[in-house]
Amino acid sequence: MEASHQIIVRNCCIRGSDGMRLQRVDWQMNEGEAWLVTGPNGGGKAEFIRALAGELSFGGNEVPPGAAAEDVPCYESVFGSSVAIVSLEAAAALIEEERARDESEILNREDEGRTGRQYICEVLGGSSRKGAPLPPIAARLETLPQVKLCGVEGILDRGLRYMSTGEIRRTLLCRALLSGCRLLVLSDPFAGLDAQSRRILREFFGTVVGRQLAASKDDSFPRIILRMERYCEIPDGINRVLEFSGGRVSFAGPRGDYEALLARRQEERAAVREAARKDFLASLQRIRSESGALTDSINSTPVPDSLISFHGVNVGWGDHQVLANLNWEVRRGEHWLIRGPNGSGKTTILELITGDNMQVFREDVRLFGKRRGSGETIWDIKRQLGIVSYRLHVEYRMVGGTDLRSVIVSGFHDSIGLYEPPTDFELAVADAWLKLAGFAGRGGETFSSLSYGEQRAILIVRAAVKSPRVLVLDEPCHGLDEDYRSKILDLLETVASTGTTTLLHVTHDPTEVLACERHILELHPGENPMYQILTAP
Repeated sequence: MEASHQIIVRNCCIRGSDGMRLQRVDWQMNEGEAWLVTGPNGGGKAEFIRALAGELSFGGNEVPPGAAAEDVPCYESVFGSSVAIVSLEAAAALIEEERARDESEILNREDEGRTGRQYICEVLGGSSRKGAPLPPIAARLETLPQVKLCGVEGILDRGLRYMSTGEIRRTLLCRALLSGCRLLVLSDPFAGLDAQSRRILREFFGTVVGRQLAASKDDSFPRIILRMERYCEIPDGINRVLEFSGGRVSFAGPRGDYEALLARRQEERAAVREAARKDFLASLQRIRSESGALTDSINSTPVPDSLISFHGVNVGWGDHQVLANLNWEVRRGEHWLIRGPNGSGKTTILELITGDNMQVFREDVRLFGKRRGSGETIWDIKRQLGIVSYRLHVEYRMVGGTDLRSVIVSGFHDSIGLYEPPTDFELAVADAWLKLAGFAGRGGETFSSLSYGEQRAILIVRAAVKSPRVLVLDEPCHGLDEDYRSKILDLLETVASTGTTTLLHVTHDPTEVLACERHILELHPGENPMYQILTAP
């Protein structure tokens, strides 16, 4: 390998335990380059990144005798196995691990699990064993430049399971930086982050990539590859783009050339987009009409106009107060946007509604006219709800062998997985929804075989399929590429317009706010009051 080459992939396929994933990859990373890996959901970028990290393998394709030098297979990397990935998938895996370690039932009290300090110190001489002493460096973790760069000083002593999605990902980033890895892949790093977290990440990116572009020999920080589902918020330091589409490399070259290609594609899409949108919405209306027998039985229970109400609600853990004296009401047909910085309590509010936070039973929270804990079952509540959340995504990843038809049908039964045979009618409805979402003919594939973004799209369809009274959306567009994102936002607008379903929507991305979301619950942690209720103009 020449001195300037850091990674060479030539005429290689990518394989997993289940066979070949990508047939041919050709790519090269040199000193002084900062690469973005992008492309549509399911296009191949996830497999490529996993191969770089050693989770899948690069293999040489067969070549005939006398082949040209450029066809001779080669994979070389100066980074070896010293590669770390910080991604939504990695954050989900960490939450799964924490849930598996939870000993609350054994201890007869709430097990707070590992703190950020303990988790980070596991790569600094500490142990993951419960009760193990921390290494000496733990006492001065706040002074380390990597900790300051990731902005996690204030959450080091908070339990991982009590962190927001953005806080967990910043903790993962900090641990990766301190692990000594030589190549760091940041996967969709801005998704779900508030303005402050985005600023912290941009400063981090500018610092580290600045050294990379200067071909610095300083190994105190790793080299970085950025992976994004959508071409937006791309940091200035990126100067090369690698795109995967349809299981192959569809572009590899300078950023400027890629942006020119995108501009041409956008012009082509604009000419057909409105017609495609009308076809999509017409198909959606037809499916909803044909599946009315199923949705009517779910919505047959009468509910009052006051769907959800919080009365002086207080939630916290230890000395950390998340919600303080929250008074809030959601009435039928009022579509709400819930916004605020990472860790401000947005997800906590949704989990009080869905029953995933046990503190709801000591607070005055009323759903569909009944106070939680007054005799209703969790199934009585979830029957009226459609849910898209990080927690649900984690739970479905734990039963990832479920086929896609069953995932969609489970939306009618409010289950994780399917535990009774589906009817022919349910299967027909599921196939219609899968076709609408772009998964025609793929109903037999397993949930775990999809990319993270494709999994998210399936879970949104699962939530919407029964036309619930309330649709709970916690960052629903996480991991979605531009096409899926447009379809999902159109879907949500249509669901809201029916008058049957009321939306509760958490997002940090102003471009994802729907026109129907005129009621706003804005959270201000640390202030008194800690929230403000607004009406959009």
